[in-house]
Amino acid sequence: MRTYLPILSPVPRRRAGTLIALEQDILRAGLRLGDEGEQFHGFGLAASLRNERHGLIAHGTLYKALARLQEAGLLTAVWEQSEVAEQAKRPRRKLYAVTTAGEAALRASDQHASPARHATLRPSTS
Repeated sequence: MRTYLPILSPVPRRRAGTLIALEQDILRAGLRLGDEGEQFHGFGLAASLRNERHGLIAHGTLYKALARLQEAGLLTAVWEQSEVAEQAKRPRRKLYAVTTAGEAALRASDQHASPARHATLRPSTS
């Protein structure tokens, strides 16, 4: 039988209009891909974020964040044409692009972020 630790303090709610770190990372990656003239899909985004964040992101977590960003108007999404997926012999992909509102939200979030937000904590080797 497993024993779970009790939650000692509730997770603070975020203020309306703020982006969490994962959402910021999604928008940054989307803008980078957009600079290359591409829309992006969830699976490819997960691979990109895994390389940048040096760790795995649960796909459920990623897709929930994509849905939140789309609902907030920070991303647009369209399903790719079925012919493209059939030729590639794979399921259709949902393709995302960052909106101008998404760019503005990311800029505003970056202006309010502390410098420590972008720092990577690494364990001491000494």
